[in-house]
Amino acid sequence: MISDEQLDTYRISGEKIRVVRDGIESNDVKGIVLAWDDSQVMIRRQNRRVVKLDRNYLFQPFSEPRKEPDNI
Repeated sequence: MISDEQLDTYRISGEKIRVVRDGIESNDVKGIVLAWDDSQVMIRRQNRRVVKLDRNYLFQPFSEPRKEPDNI
């Protein structure tokens, strides 16, 4: 699970992130962090839609190469 400190860093910087949900790259969510609670994170996608995602997914900067999640 991603830490509050790391989410706050992404939110303050406005850095574009990638949320890897499974082994299929087209299922990744790309956007910026808006808010979070104990179990979910709100991400604003490129098309300005907001999605809620589980905090257990793999969060990484978009500028880094994609990593595969461990739980496949």
